[in-house]
Amino acid sequence: MDRFARHIDVRALSTEQFVRLLETLCMLDTAGAGIELRSLSTEVLVDIVAKASKDQIRAIGQHPELRAVFLDEIFRRMSDHFVPEKARYVSLVVGWRFPNGGDEFDRFQTVIEDGMCVSSADCGRDPDTTITVAVDDFIRLATGNAAVAAMFVTGKVKVKGEYAPAVRLSGYFDIPKPPG
Repeated sequence: MDRFARHIDVRALSTEQFVRLLETLCMLDTAGAGIELRSLSTEVLVDIVAKASKDQIRAIGQHPELRAVFLDEIFRRMSDHFVPEKARYVSLVVGWRFPNGGDEFDRFQTVIEDGMCVSSADCGRDPDTTITVAVDDFIRLATGNAAVAAMFVTGKVKVKGEYAPAVRLSGYFDIPKPPG
């Protein structure tokens, strides 16, 4: 899957074509055709996001199926990129809220404690801090394609509860850097 994905020039695709490509890949995954987005390496996913336009990434956030796939995939990978040594004495529950139109939110939780990181739609814990961010901004943040500090300063990331853990959170992960 990585070899295939590396040959796609997302810059040459319109936003609609980009969405159709991702829809087709999701359909092939669901059909059991051996094409699985989860088999993409994080490095290739980071590269795709780096090359995609803001409109293309925004379209993922606005598409119910792709939105769910990308959020699930990012949270699934969090424990893979967690660096326990960087969070040695940390005990933290982060609630995530992604606006989904009106007063609705997609919600996830990330729990860091005892040198482990677990993320899911609901870990059943009370959050120490809750982060609200648009899906497209989160995709860029989670793939290292946006500066965390800039997102906080511009108000694209809103924090309720303890602010300091939210600011330090990205430091607990080793996320591959976008090329260039």
